Amino acid sequence: MMSNSDPDQQLAAFRRSIDNIDAALIHMLAERFRITQAVGEYKAKATLPPADPDREARQVARLRKLAEEAHLDPEFSEKFLRFIIDEVIRHHEKAASENTGS
Repeated sequence: MMSNSDPDQQLAAFRRSIDNIDAALIHMLAERFRITQAVGEYKAKATLPPADPDREARQVARLRKLAEEAHLDPEFSEKFLRFIIDEVIRHHEKAASENTGS
């Protein structure tokens, strides 16, 4: 039996792929948050509400469908998206409060 510190070549290849995917996810999330930050600033200047429950519901439904098509648990995809949306709303609320404070 091999120890975790000495994985075989196949396991090492799997782990390299996972590492590459994790890096891509981080870069994609960073880009998504750059865009949503701009949306938050726009909403603050236009005095639009930080949250848009109708859009959120449409996004959740769309991503659940995509998850099903990709054979990913739709419950997981919804939790993941909700986590992201909640963080975006927090940023938008901060932008709104900074806009009214200036």
